[in-house]
Amino acid sequence: MTAPGVQLHLPDDHHVVMDNGILQVTLSVPAGIVTRIKYNGVDNLLEILNDETNRGYWDVVWSPAGTTGTTGTFERLICTTYKVILERDDQIELSFSREWDVSLQDKLIPLNIDKRFIMLKGSSGFYSYAIYEHLEGWPGFNLDETRIAFKLRKDKFHYMAMADNRQRYMPLPDDRLPDRGQPLAYPEAVLLVNPVEPEFKGEVDDKYQYSCEDKDLKVHGWICMDPPLGFWIIIPSDEFRSGGPLKQNLTSHVGPTALSMFLSAHYAGEDLVAKFGEGEPWKKVFGPVFIYLNYVNEGEDPLILWEDAKEQMLVEVQSWPYSFPASEDFPSSSQRGNISGRLLVQDRYFKDDKISASGAYVGLAPPGEVGSWQRECKDYQFWIKADEEGYYIISDIRAGNYNLYAFVPGFIGDYKSDITVTITSGCSIEIDDLVFEPPRNGPTLWEIGIPDRSAREFYIPDPDPKYINKLFVNHPDKFRQYGLWERYSDLYPNGDIVFTVGESDYKKDWFFAQVTRKRDEKTYIGTTWQIKFKLDSVKQKEIYTLRVALASAAQAELQVRLNDSSTNTPLFSSGVIGKDNAIARHGIHGLHWLFNVNLQGNILVEGENTIYLTQANATSPFQGIMYDYIRLEGPPSHD
Repeated sequence: MTAPGVQLHLPDDHHVVMDNGILQVTLSVPAGIVTRIKYNGVDNLLEILNDETNRGYWDVVWSPAGTTGTTGTFERLICTTYKVILERDDQIELSFSREWDVSLQDKLIPLNIDKRFIMLKGSSGFYSYAIYEHLEGWPGFNLDETRIAFKLRKDKFHYMAMADNRQRYMPLPDDRLPDRGQPLAYPEAVLLVNPVEPEFKGEVDDKYQYSCEDKDLKVHGWICMDPPLGFWIIIPSDEFRSGGPLKQNLTSHVGPTALSMFLSAHYAGEDLVAKFGEGEPWKKVFGPVFIYLNYVNEGEDPLILWEDAKEQMLVEVQSWPYSFPASEDFPSSSQRGNISGRLLVQDRYFKDDKISASGAYVGLAPPGEVGSWQRECKDYQFWIKADEEGYYIISDIRAGNYNLYAFVPGFIGDYKSDITVTITSGCSIEIDDLVFEPPRNGPTLWEIGIPDRSAREFYIPDPDPKYINKLFVNHPDKFRQYGLWERYSDLYPNGDIVFTVGESDYKKDWFFAQVTRKRDEKTYIGTTWQIKFKLDSVKQKEIYTLRVALASAAQAELQVRLNDSSTNTPLFSSGVIGKDNAIARHGIHGLHWLFNVNLQGNILVEGENTIYLTQANATSPFQGIMYDYIRLEGPPSHD
């Protein structure tokens, strides 16, 4: 039996229906809002209690040029022109667009918007992508966030899944209302005191507990148990997401809500707000993403739906770049290029010979400084994980000029190739072996942690029993529990951390975040951690190097002192840095920082020395830093 063809229906003047016999998707005309998804006997998977504009939509958060911070005007992208781009038996593509002009200044984001929706014959789902364009002569603006969002029926979708070990029955949105939930330190976190389902009583609900790094964020969604069916967002490529592979984004959360975040400042702050100058030309395609629906028969295990969604995700990833989008702004595979090569690491204090950059992340991103990829948020990036021998192949790269960047787990620092890589249609570039020389002046005298751009390896406490999310009990991501910043003062009530090299264990004795200490109900004080270490001999005329890699910074000031904690002027101060808010939002990292502090030998002593690390900025519980890795290097050896 062959699958029926795809059809368009016009039930009234204000709606259009894409129908392939498997599902029917209704969109508002000309606004381009998904108002209804009919599937497997359910008349609408989207929340019928919501207004039509609040069901399935693209949105932005934007602000005028010169605005600081990460907040702005929330705007659902309501379009004014509807057009059928393709209508064939095997495919429909619809366009909902609007053009900006000066009469809309300060009212709507200054972009031309073209939202596309695609349905294929025999496909259990539909695709969506959008083209944003800013033209010469138009006012500048900031783009703080953009995404596609779906609000599902709260009477149907109660089970959420985003990873094999991150899935659960979820509370209801009603449980967050004032009579059922108690807001905690910020609005996103709510303690469920009188939930509809008693099993959730005493749990914390916070959407940030379900954040995920982009490199791992390919599929997530919801399962309805009656009838047993799944709603999934599949994101087959990272190329259109900002900030590189480690950027964290929201996924699904109580609503029930399912999101595909394309650009956001979460876990980064203003550094990942895209800022456009007056008349700056820009065009970008976000997506396509695939909205996938599946079902099992009554009596079968509904959790099979998650396994099936993962299999479908692999199909979509292998199909990227899709061949079917009609827009010329989305290049096909034949219009793209490939590069391949090998990355080696040379660190003569680690090993005399070059070694393979095993497991390195290698990427192409717009030209910039070393490490600039993690703050890049306007254009496209293409990343791959190298194999054990350091070989990489990056395929299907859009034409353009790029720098090649990399970072290697186990080594500090960032790599950037000196050459500009120019990708042209159909090219296949083989790059000679590249050699990354990590920052290094001398031999390692001691080190704390693992250089992996996260604080995951350090001591993460159990949460306060009052603030538990049951999902993360006995879970490798225990850092996702609410309120862990308060546990520092509980564990160190009378003084700060003193870490003795050779005796202390960073897995047990180094708290994962250097946070402020609460003095009373309204005031906080900074904290000073000590690293004690012994030197048998000191070369007084030589330079020692302290390398401090931070996994996160939130309005923090790191000060470094040596052997005298009372000096007014530190040997080093970072100044106030970072707004990534990873401490409050249960992320084990935000943006990465590397500081190198030169220590003149004559301020070290033979015997016991102490480094004092002070986080001096202290007006809230969320200011602080997470360390990635700390190393003291001796003077260079002159052999």
